[in-house]
Amino acid sequence: MSVSLLVASADEHFREMVRENLLNIPNAKVAAEYREITSNLYIRLLQDLERHPESGLILDLAGDTEGALKGLERARQAAPDLYVIASNYHADGETVIAAVRAGASDFLVQPLKRLEFRDAMARLERAPKRTVAGPSKLGRVYTFLSAKGGAGATTFAVNFAAVLAERGASTVLLDLDWSANECAMQTGLTPQYTLVEVGENLGRMDQALFEGFVARDPSGFLLVGPPDSLEHFGYFSEPMFRDFAGFLVEKYDSIVIDAGRNITHDLVLGALHASTAIFLVIQQDFPSLRNAQRYVGALIRHGFRHDQLRVVVNQYQKKPQPHQASLEQIQQTLNQPVFYGIPVSPAVPAAVNRGRPFVAGAGGEIDRVFRAFVDKATGTTKEDRKTA
Repeated sequence: MSVSLLVASADEHFREMVRENLLNIPNAKVAAEYREITSNLYIRLLQDLERHPESGLILDLAGDTEGALKGLERARQAAPDLYVIASNYHADGETVIAAVRAGASDFLVQPLKRLEFRDAMARLERAPKRTVAGPSKLGRVYTFLSAKGGAGATTFAVNFAAVLAERGASTVLLDLDWSANECAMQTGLTPQYTLVEVGENLGRMDQALFEGFVARDPSGFLLVGPPDSLEHFGYFSEPMFRDFAGFLVEKYDSIVIDAGRNITHDLVLGALHASTAIFLVIQQDFPSLRNAQRYVGALIRHGFRHDQLRVVVNQYQKKPQPHQASLEQIQQTLNQPVFYGIPVSPAVPAAVNRGRPFVAGAGGEIDRVFRAFVDKATGTTKEDRKTA
């Protein structure tokens, strides 16, 4: 028997029950776990189904039953052929019928019993398989997280968005660093509207209304972020972001997020959970490396997998100074490979001071290296660029 499961439950005990039962089944694995069941669960599901198209989903209804059923319904709308096993402590007719109407293919009573679980896995194995990983129709979310102030996450987010837009992708740059609010400064834009207006109008949001709230960069991407006034901090909440993220990924090819550095904030965690890839931007100094170690540990404890995190070293030097960490030290400390290194270049601070992305300049080594980084981050080949 070969089984691959996506497990959605806020209850660690339930997730552990699933893992323990899978140990008794040859060639069975947990492909991904989701510790939060929200309305935009389908975003994460579609991302993981691209990598694990054969997987089924086991969904715990015991916590927030109504919310889980809504999440299930949206997941089946996004992936109609997804095999879903719902689970609850009750198996009365009303509970099972509600699960089936929302899109469940099977049902298991909690606590999970070994024989019943094994039978359910056999039914999953016999179900028609999604044998080919088709690309998701949803936009991709690329989030830049800074290991410390000044690490370069904002600069990378701005230039990442500029490259994607230049290549023809409909792109939104979203600034969630409420205290710094530097994306507007680095683009030279003066937005008239902010996330406050977006939040006030989420109930009636459509593409035309949204694009009336954004600033447009000459590179082609759209920018929206916080107001300059710090008094509005916290207004745009994580539940608002969940609704907003669902809107964005259905309307735009790429969403690039400057998440700042406050990973304890619910809004930032919500953005990270919706992300296709999380780029942790560090430098080679030891305070940056120590913070990165803490961040990686915190993210893993929040349920993120190592393959979702991509360490990017800014101002990278192959021969580090005595007070700097080497590539090997970084990888050993973080237990994480370095995804990319961006070298030091005077063109970067010069572009920041001009208020324009450095990729919008005259080219040069930093331009070439950064575009290669975007290629690797998005899985773009030379052939892709030729046909774009």
